[in-house]
Amino acid sequence: MTTHLHPDERSRLDDLRAALTHEFQVHTARLTQLTADTGDPGEAHNRQAMIAAARRSVQQVGDALRRIAEGRYGRCERCAGPIPTERLEVLPHARFCMPCQQQHAR
Repeated sequence: MTTHLHPDERSRLDDLRAALTHEFQVHTARLTQLTADTGDPGEAHNRQAMIAAARRSVQQVGDALRRIAEGRYGRCERCAGPIPTERLEVLPHARFCMPCQQQHAR
């Protein structure tokens, strides 16, 4: 699907793919560190929260990379409309446009 993109758009997606791939690797490494048992029961609750956050990040970034590969990146999963570039710059793994995100959060 990405074969019909303007060269500037293809370049932007290539840059984004590289940045997301790096972010995926960073979060995966962090998750590996967090899951190593330190043996300190006092840190167990905090570590579990950090593990959950790292897993969410890995999942979100992986999903964004999958949408890029499938040619669906930048489209709202609810209404199929475009997600504004400004939103994607702030939140590259955004799945919804703002109106649909607000409805999804309810």
